[in-house]
Amino acid sequence: MKFQPLGERVLVERLEEENKTSSGIIIPDNAKEKPLMGVVKAVSHKISEGCKCVKEGDVIAFGKYKGAEIVLDGTEYMVLELEDILGIVGSGSCCHTGNHDHKHAKEHEACCHDHKKH
Repeated sequence: MKFQPLGERVLVERLEEENKTSSGIIIPDNAKEKPLMGVVKAVSHKISEGCKCVKEGDVIAFGKYKGAEIVLDGTEYMVLELEDILGIVGSGSCCHTGNHDHKHAKEHEACCHDHKKH
């Protein structure tokens, strides 16, 4: 099922948490914390045509009590506001890699300024 976020939102699939601790103790499913990182699966048109600092495939970190959970085709996702994204894990951020895709310097400045707030 296709899902297109509206406004300044992204669709995120949470990354799986480890099933055991570093010492080898197996953690039961009901004792696990939900991971606070995920992979961006879709971005709104407003983001994809605007700052472009978050794109499909980016691994992001987000706050514990942020977003709305939805289930699509049996898979659990989060719908997050752009401002709820704490950061991009790795080198996915246009603001840090120099891979800007902006038409105007003014858009670039707004993207990097907004991104640094996160």
